[in-house]
Amino acid sequence: MFKRHKSLSSDRKRELFFQRVSRSIMKNDIRNFHSLSQLVLSAGPLKATPAVKHSKTTHFEIEIIDAQTRKQICIVDKVTQTATIHDVKQKFHKICPKWCPSQVGLQLECGGPFLRDHITIQSVAASSIITLYFTDLGQQVSWTTVFLAEYTGPLLIYLLFYLRISYVYDRKESTRSIRHPVVHLACLFHCIHYIRYLLETLFVHKVSSGHTPLKNLIQGCAFYWGFTSWIAYYINHPQYTPPSFGNRQVTVSAINFLVCEAGNHFINVMLAHPIHTGNNACFPRPNYNPFTWLFLLVSCPNYTYEIGSWISFTVMTQTLPVGIFTLLMSIQMSLWAQKKHKIYVKKFNAYMHRKSAIIPFIL
Repeated sequence: MFKRHKSLSSDRKRELFFQRVSRSIMKNDIRNFHSLSQLVLSAGPLKATPAVKHSKTTHFEIEIIDAQTRKQICIVDKVTQTATIHDVKQKFHKICPKWCPSQVGLQLECGGPFLRDHITIQSVAASSIITLYFTDLGQQVSWTTVFLAEYTGPLLIYLLFYLRISYVYDRKESTRSIRHPVVHLACLFHCIHYIRYLLETLFVHKVSSGHTPLKNLIQGCAFYWGFTSWIAYYINHPQYTPPSFGNRQVTVSAINFLVCEAGNHFINVMLAHPIHTGNNACFPRPNYNPFTWLFLLVSCPNYTYEIGSWISFTVMTQTLPVGIFTLLMSIQMSLWAQKKHKIYVKKFNAYMHRKSAIIPFIL
């Protein structure tokens, strides 16, 4: 009896022990769960793992072939779709350092036009392998250098003849003769003309960042410098004779020259700062400035004013060299104006009704 009671009491103690253990375990689990839930809530919402995008970038392989020998020069690889011809020239220069990017001319076919630097590779690619033909364009110079050299030369050359340096004119004859006022006026107007050219090249015109062969610089300088020497020699010569109609001819021509110079400047400023660009581009329209009203009659009023300046200078000085220079410049500017006029007609047909290219109602 005593043994049975003792066993029951031991069983009861075991049950109580296991109940206490189980309760402590449950409390610990509840505390752990509570702390875990607090940690999750404090961490905020779970962020989804961003999906990895596998972009398929197409690369091109460009084979550069000499246009004359038809031999392969090199292969430019790993060229992206957005790369331009300028980028290809840069990579080509790294492979072949002896050719600068400005010397490199690339064509899709022999004898075809040279590809411009802004053209993308994707626009000319028919497959992943592209063949381009290379031509050495020779020594290149920037367009800004060309214009500055062409306009600085005449400015200095004319002043040298105006000073009547001894190795050009006879010193005794130069000291004896008295210069007519038109000689001083011609020097002033000639300087005004080319100083305006230089200032507009630097501060007004948006000169292309491209390059041109060195021979074009030599040809341009030979033309402008040569004619300036011829013109200045005659006007500043000690035996120069004034215009036939005297001061009246000089005065009228001088006023017309200044008007044309002012008109040319205002037109160039207006063309350099268009109101609308890109897809919204439109033909320049005249504004409150009366010098811009010539846009109502011609599509290239800057050339009209330029020819007017040289015609006025020819009449004012009444010399043959100026007349020949004016004739040649008029022919060249007429060709440029007709070419631009055709482009304007295609692009701005609605605004080109009854407009002439350079001379109102005639040309």
